[in-house]
Amino acid sequence: MQYDFSEMIDRRHTDSVKWDVQDNELPMWVADMDFRTAPGIISAIKQKADGGIFGYEEVPAAYFEAVQHWYATEHNWTPHTDWMRFVTGVVPALSSAVRRLSHVGDNVLVQAPVYNIFYNSIVNNGRHALSSDLQFHAGAYAIDWDDLATKMAEPLTTMMILCNPHNPVGKVWTSADLQHIAELAATHHVTVFSDEIHGDITDAGHGYTPFAAVSDLAANLSVTAVSPSKTFNVAALHAATLIIPNENLRNQVDRGINTDELAEPNAFAIPGSIAAYTTGSQWVHELNATITANKQTLTTFVQQQLPELHVIAGHATYLVWIDCRDVTHDTQALCSAIRQTTGLFISAGAVYGGDGHDFVRINVACPPARLQDGLNRLAAGIHQFEQA
Repeated sequence: MQYDFSEMIDRRHTDSVKWDVQDNELPMWVADMDFRTAPGIISAIKQKADGGIFGYEEVPAAYFEAVQHWYATEHNWTPHTDWMRFVTGVVPALSSAVRRLSHVGDNVLVQAPVYNIFYNSIVNNGRHALSSDLQFHAGAYAIDWDDLATKMAEPLTTMMILCNPHNPVGKVWTSADLQHIAELAATHHVTVFSDEIHGDITDAGHGYTPFAAVSDLAANLSVTAVSPSKTFNVAALHAATLIIPNENLRNQVDRGINTDELAEPNAFAIPGSIAAYTTGSQWVHELNATITANKQTLTTFVQQQLPELHVIAGHATYLVWIDCRDVTHDTQALCSAIRQTTGLFISAGAVYGGDGHDFVRINVACPPARLQDGLNRLAAGIHQFEQA
């Protein structure tokens, strides 16, 4: 490999949200990697810093061209640059879109278990979160199409938030899945906001498909959100892009992101993003190989040391979803006990809705040595919980 993903970086006392823990604790919860970002990004930020002036900035055409280049070369989709709008983050843009594309009291549809912050963007803006829960059977998740159609057909359902690929279950939706969602949305006049922030993190041979790329129908009724933040571990750059092919929809969202002051970049967001999208391809490919290997290590460890747990085989994200039903139906209590007895900090699944109370989520985007430490702590914590 050209890049080193084994470096053990000490992030304690660096104002890191993830690493704001006790000295004996190991955080493997929030979606934040423990890898140093791609060298091209670091160089671009250093060059910008060397200029020494950090005044107000506009978003140049080069930024949107870099986004276009990345999606054309990595995901076989070439969105027009005039469809794009810069925003300071996917979550604030989602909240803004909820306010612009639905009304107070409307239903906003999700597919639980799903990223918990979606619920905040819905409920905090006076809308109702309506879930068409994913169906779990034989160790895998699938869409309940009849239920999804029924929920979309409800008169108050005006918007759907799609997680593509899906966090936390790691599901890579197929083109057929996405096209079916688009057809249902068109039939029932539902706008789809597709959060594709995890789209670059997939196993080899399991690349994701952008929702708007599956058909003109899907493109015309959707807002797609992308960002280098998860891919390159640069969340604090606060840079994301909305891709909106439909002009009327784009104008509505445009008014929202300007009213909500989400369109002004910080000094490092643009050069960092351009560098990511134009120089980071090989780094991401090696990152994905590392994450795939880590997921395989975790799966083998659980099979051999913790057979009462069951790893859900997802092919996207660096987050692993683990079925704990043979141990407990209260994984909040389980995670609390594991943290108290071993210092391992992982996510209980109840916050994601649906059947999440039976699951835990573990972040494996870390050096293999740190992962092994986490797995040893997990085994110790599970065994102590079972004996209590």
